[in-house]
Amino acid sequence: MTAVEQPGAVEVPWSVIPDYHCFGCSPHNATGLRLRFTPRADGALVAAFRLGRAFESYPGVVHGGLIGVVCDEVMGNLIVLARHVPAFTVSQRTRFLTPLLIDREYRCVATLPPAREHGPIPAHAEILDADDAVCASSTATYQPFDLHAVRDQLTLDDDEVALLDHALSTANTLSPNGARP
Repeated sequence: MTAVEQPGAVEVPWSVIPDYHCFGCSPHNATGLRLRFTPRADGALVAAFRLGRAFESYPGVVHGGLIGVVCDEVMGNLIVLARHVPAFTVSQRTRFLTPLLIDREYRCVATLPPAREHGPIPAHAEILDADDAVCASSTATYQPFDLHAVRDQLTLDDDEVALLDHALSTANTLSPNGARP
């Protein structure tokens, strides 16, 4: 993965954990995607990326499973940044329109519908090439969770849970509609 410069990129709440290793967005995971996220004024979240041969399927083509991972990562982080709540992916459907080629620049754009009071959160993402052609699209549903309720499933100590809980509740990320406050 080659990092693509993202002017205006935001820090994800997970960055308060000094050694978080998220495959999608952690700068500490040497084999991960290291995605960076930039909010748009319309509430969308964008991540530009370029995948190299380490992420190849057929010669010269990015592995399709990674396309789903990129979409899931951008949609999930949009929920965290806009709604201030972590959420597990409960279903995802990805449609591939054209193969993504290795060593080409793409961007994933995720959007959310208006917020609902309770329940699962739907999200949508598209992967666009340099000419703005849609190469893949994905829809997913996420189940919000309380950090303390799933504490036994996470490998975080009490101090890290407190740090993350505070980071999720701060208002300096994105407003509820996704835009910067």
